[in-house]
Amino acid sequence: MATTELLKFAGQALGLLFLFFYAYQFAYAVVPFLVRPRAPQGGGGRRRYAVLIAARNEEAVLPRLIESIAAQDYPAELVQTFVVADNCTDDTASAARRAGAEVFERFDSARVGKGYALAWLLSHIHERYGKSFDGYFVFDADNLLSPNFISEMNRVFSPEYQIVTGCRNSKNYGDSWVSAGNALRFLYDSEYLNRPRMLLGTQCSVGGTGFLVGREALMRAGGWRFFLISEDTEFTVSSVLAGENIGYCHSAVFYDEQPVSFAQSWRQRRRWVRGYMQVFSRYGARAANGFKRGDFACYDLCMSNFPAMALSLMGCAVYALGLLACLALGAPLKPLLIMWLGSFAGSYFGTLAVAAFITLSKWRMIHAPAAKKLIYIFTFPIFMLTYVPISAAAMFGDEGWKPIRHTAAVSVSEVVGA
Repeated sequence: MATTELLKFAGQALGLLFLFFYAYQFAYAVVPFLVRPRAPQGGGGRRRYAVLIAARNEEAVLPRLIESIAAQDYPAELVQTFVVADNCTDDTASAARRAGAEVFERFDSARVGKGYALAWLLSHIHERYGKSFDGYFVFDADNLLSPNFISEMNRVFSPEYQIVTGCRNSKNYGDSWVSAGNALRFLYDSEYLNRPRMLLGTQCSVGGTGFLVGREALMRAGGWRFFLISEDTEFTVSSVLAGENIGYCHSAVFYDEQPVSFAQSWRQRRRWVRGYMQVFSRYGARAANGFKRGDFACYDLCMSNFPAMALSLMGCAVYALGLLACLALGAPLKPLLIMWLGSFAGSYFGTLAVAAFITLSKWRMIHAPAAKKLIYIFTFPIFMLTYVPISAAAMFGDEGWKPIRHTAAVSVSEVVGA
């Protein structure tokens, strides 16, 4: 009995800690319905942009991205596309050249990863073009841009916001419960984390791709020097700690391809979690100090990923210890099983409510058959719960950068018409 009561107390304490840390994100959900966006200050104007694409064996999808860049309603003479064909063994470089990009080929088996490829590409652009560009867009090879993406980002890009991220949508939402899970998570990050942050005037978060960084901000950072596994998270945290403002453009929508198989998604998310741990280890103390000084953005950064993973793993550890205690003491297992099922049900239905809210409120943004939209509401909690074993696995071994194979060579019109 004492063991059961102790476990119940520990579980309740962890639940209260979770609510304490993340209650503000529930408040975020209503912000877009209550707060009017303010007009960008100093945005607009004719600026010249470089588009940076780090691609490794992406000949199947890269031309579609370059086509969507060429189809922008922003003046074509002010946009130049650069591709770094990074350690490619296929026809990526030739495919990019045929599509109209300027291509640099890189072969380096020691410095592997997107961060290194971007730094290498920028060094060559600066050597050849100097300070010709006002800002740099960063995309992954599997992305597609809505026709007004650059012009909308240009409206927000300003001396106030030298870093701007777009709205991340999916071009293969309906392929599987795995692709839908990733897509719904990114849509939530864009519309119910970044959008409220922008409306409230706090710092947004860059999500790996679909963002713009100004030349001046890049110079203040000492160039691109973000080489951890999750280089996007490192870039975000480092920029906020350096005092840069990161904005969000709700109307600049881009699409990317999500893994379809669970095995591929497991590898990808394990790498992300490992990267979050690296970033927290390197920048966590500085972010915590910022929060102590009253900087809410630093608190938001600290809460973004690591505490949820830590609390989930602690919860699993509590129930595992409870099981061992019951077996050692000969105590009945039924109370423990009931508690475990109650905890699982609470997590499942709580996440289900979030999935339903996102899906119904962003119904038109999700490009998939209606039946799949509804079905994947119920699979989303399972997808999110798999972060628990993924987080545990990420604590062991060194998960380096590995390419994700992309095959969805579709156009924006095909995605939107899906």
